[in-house]
Amino acid sequence: MSNSSKPAPGTADQMIEAGWYTELSPMWPGQGLTLKIKDILHRAKSDFQDVCVFESESMGTVLLLDGVIQCTDKDEFSYQEMIAHVPMCSLERPAKKVLVVGGGDGGVLRELARYPHVEEIHMAEIDKMVPEVSKRFFPEMAVGFSDPRVTLHICDGIKYVEDSPADSYDLIVVDSSDPVGPAEVLFEKPFFEALHRAVRPGGIVCTQAESLWLHLDIIKALATMCKEVFRGGSVSYATTTIPTYPSGQIGMLVCAKAHAGEREGEDGKAEGAAPLDPRTPRQPEPGPLPALGVGELKYYSHEVHSAAFVLPLFAKRALADCLTFQ
Repeated sequence: MSNSSKPAPGTADQMIEAGWYTELSPMWPGQGLTLKIKDILHRAKSDFQDVCVFESESMGTVLLLDGVIQCTDKDEFSYQEMIAHVPMCSLERPAKKVLVVGGGDGGVLRELARYPHVEEIHMAEIDKMVPEVSKRFFPEMAVGFSDPRVTLHICDGIKYVEDSPADSYDLIVVDSSDPVGPAEVLFEKPFFEALHRAVRPGGIVCTQAESLWLHLDIIKALATMCKEVFRGGSVSYATTTIPTYPSGQIGMLVCAKAHAGEREGEDGKAEGAAPLDPRTPRQPEPGPLPALGVGELKYYSHEVHSAAFVLPLFAKRALADCLTFQ
């Protein structure tokens, strides 16, 4: 096959005639996850990206954005539960106001809605097509949009964070795509400085942070930058397993803002209250939400929470200088 006849990477045209879809990306060169297609349910081009939904033989319904798997029926809960409940249960006091940047499929909203003490949940999602498609094809995941505490803002997430008053949120979850194309700015220092400003002292910013097997250099650079931004606080990396993400593992950076009143001593280290250690869950495990038809947790528990921060030796050594706790 000549180069001119190859399907363009990053779009649903990567689906081959035999009825299999292979996810290809420069983020994981030389490999690809392949799923057998039963039926293509939806294909469209939004203002920002290629959007495709297909029914697979093994993983149920699959959502692709620019040719990259975002979620599947079978395993989405392992990511959604962990990126929501690890930071929520780490907080020293229950969260009342939470922001989700990205996450237009609604899975993180569903998990945050489990907490009765939360008063406001805001989402800043740039692409209006993603929530629309999720409500249509992933109703069990998109139920969070129906929670009366949720306000959806279709806007540039970076600008939304920059315009938020200081100390606005107890928790900010950044459910971003990989750092290529439009999402690249979500991994840069100015955005994290804006996040640090928008979260309250003692609050947490939790962001998708790639795979130890494929992106250790990216994780190290991101954690090093976050340690500068969250000076006096803490930066930690937790993991979860998910079959349809590259390498079957993905992580999240859990960044805790320093408590109010902390200052730097003569040695350059923060003085005052000890930084929050997210390895210890402090809030109760959330239960089901019958009003929205949300059942019991499937992945997260306090035991899994603590274990998620235990890194394999190669990663522990590589990240030793940029994580607060080892």
